[in-house]
Amino acid sequence: MYCKYLYYNLIINGKRWKRSTTTVYNISYHLIWCPKYRRKVLVIDVAKRLEELLLQKAHEIEVEIVQMEIMPDHVHLFVKTTPTNSPHFIVQQLKGYTSRMLRQEFPSLKSRLPSMWTRSYYCESVGHISEETIRKYIKKQKNK
Repeated sequence: MYCKYLYYNLIINGKRWKRSTTTVYNISYHLIWCPKYRRKVLVIDVAKRLEELLLQKAHEIEVEIVQMEIMPDHVHLFVKTTPTNSPHFIVQQLKGYTSRMLRQEFPSLKSRLPSMWTRSYYCESVGHISEETIRKYIKKQKNK
């Protein structure tokens, strides 16, 4: 029954589900990270170029940026990805690439920051179904 429901949603609501040869998936993450010392360096030209670089690298690693907000002192991304991309890999690739490119193109960033980004980041998985719904579904399976 669940499989029929899953397949029905896949056909009706194609944007929600993606598929590979062996997998049907909907994997999304909310990611946040900051420049070193939370400096407000992501402004005007730097912010515009950062947006371009993030979109470019995301496409390269098969990540769809659904929503992006670049604040002066932090970056918010809502991304959708494949089951083979871990959140750590995504952040590592995006931060590494943008750091190198921005510091090459904007020499003022080199003098203000020893490195572009902090080592930390925030990650939250985002799903269409709530945690409570999943817990109830799993609990009910034993009673079937």
